[in-house]
Amino acid sequence: MRQNQIKNVTYLKDRRKDLRSNLTPAEAKLWTLLKNGALKGRKFRRQHSIQNYIVDFYCPSEKLIIELDGQGHFNTDMAILDADRDKNLMALGNTILRLENKLIFQTPDLVLAEIERHFKNPEILY
Repeated sequence: MRQNQIKNVTYLKDRRKDLRSNLTPAEAKLWTLLKNGALKGRKFRRQHSIQNYIVDFYCPSEKLIIELDGQGHFNTDMAILDADRDKNLMALGNTILRLENKLIFQTPDLVLAEIERHFKNPEILY
């Protein structure tokens, strides 16, 4: 590992690979909508690590992290952990968008519009 490397650190490689091979249904659905630059030409990575965290989706050009939250995230303990994680990732200049899993299936067009709303310059294609 390079000194001061914070993205895709080697010790998380196997875990990232396992997570990519075992996406939740919501992650799999969102990935079909984001992959291959399908949303305004932006490249997204799935199960990307930043520091000690593995984020669900990451758009490097926008420094945008998308986290899909299922039922397990809706309790006090997990909310505290998520808030601490988000604070640390935002300190690196990232924007974090948290979406509830069910929205991916119920309103995919609105989800994509919400993601696009977080692009710094929606007119630029990367």
